[in-house]
Amino acid sequence: MKKLSFLLILFCALNVNGQSYLINFAGSGASSSVSTVKVENLTRGSSLILNGSDVLRLNITTDISSLENDQSSLLKLYPNPASDNVTLEVFPPVAGDFVIAVLDVSGKTVAHYQDYSDNSGQSFRLSGLKNGIYFVNVKGTNYNLSGKLISNGKSNDKIRIEKISSLIQAEESKKTSGESKGTNATVDMAYSSGERLKFTGISGNYSTVRTTIPGSDTRIDFIFIACTDDDGNNYPVVPIGTQTWMGENLRTTKLTDHSAISNVTDPVAWYGLTSPGYCWYNNDIANKPVYGGLYNFYAINSNKLCPVGWHVPTDPEWTILTDYLGGLTTVGDKLKETGNAHWISPEHNATNETGFTALPGGTRYILYNGGLKFDYFNITAIFWSGTLPYTRSVYGYKSEVFRGAFSTSKSGHSVRCIKD
Repeated sequence: MKKLSFLLILFCALNVNGQSYLINFAGSGASSSVSTVKVENLTRGSSLILNGSDVLRLNITTDISSLENDQSSLLKLYPNPASDNVTLEVFPPVAGDFVIAVLDVSGKTVAHYQDYSDNSGQSFRLSGLKNGIYFVNVKGTNYNLSGKLISNGKSNDKIRIEKISSLIQAEESKKTSGESKGTNATVDMAYSSGERLKFTGISGNYSTVRTTIPGSDTRIDFIFIACTDDDGNNYPVVPIGTQTWMGENLRTTKLTDHSAISNVTDPVAWYGLTSPGYCWYNNDIANKPVYGGLYNFYAINSNKLCPVGWHVPTDPEWTILTDYLGGLTTVGDKLKETGNAHWISPEHNATNETGFTALPGGTRYILYNGGLKFDYFNITAIFWSGTLPYTRSVYGYKSEVFRGAFSTSKSGHSVRCIKD
């Protein structure tokens, strides 16, 4: 009777209604078809890749803290309601032994699994469920997580709990599966209300970024626009307000008249340049794919640096962007990539709600004694404007975007182009 009372309390306390949102995709502009879509949950850091003709089903997951110990760890079940297999994601707050128990509505344990985990996410498959209501309980050292599961299954088998892998491994498997699918499908993704998703739609050489917080069934429309530099690098584009920006840092080595930009590694030679020049941070080409190049102002002032149909944003155009997003004081969080993959221990509340995905490519700047220095890598993103000496600096450690006026024609900064 005591166990049944506990389950009834759980039943009332858990806000699980099996709700899901269906997301489909469409293209327009330079292409009317969408070949693939990368979906990133910016809130929890997960992602998957699916065909553009697929339907994304966001399953509203059980997301509760321990009723006994007020733990902040998560337990997620999806799809919910379920008909066949169910994925259970567990995020233990501490390492140690833990027990997974599946209970029917009468309080009887119908499946049991024991394992050891560090405090990283783990993924399990539940199968063999019959029609009915179940409660899933995960108990470990100083935490107790519970979730309600509704099943429409018709299995006559014994309920089984099987470990799939760590969530990192599972995510890579999802990506591979998404990339190789050749037929239309409905693709499931765990989702909690209020989480922000970033969608990158791809069609041939075109890619467009959209972000949203889904709250119902919806369609994501990608307006495809050409953005290809003279090296043949293709860039995603990001509509923000009335403007359209590049979604990555520029990494071209040629101007649009096909002439080469000087790659200058020697600091003395760089300082003496009076023509377009570039380098990779710390003169390491491995930094090119993610962070792009650092360009001097002679390259900016050539008016031939950005892809055809694009240009280096002027100081007033940067101001239009920051004003649209609420001003310099808080705009940095809306522009920065979330997480710590590229930013070093950022002390900020980055949302990347614009999809701009600012990356900390560092800078090459002139010292007071006339020397040169590479600095601020993984700490600050400094972007040129087309109006010397103004730049925009995005910091990992605060929300502000700084409008600087300290650069010279010999400084080396990152570039984000804007559509004409």
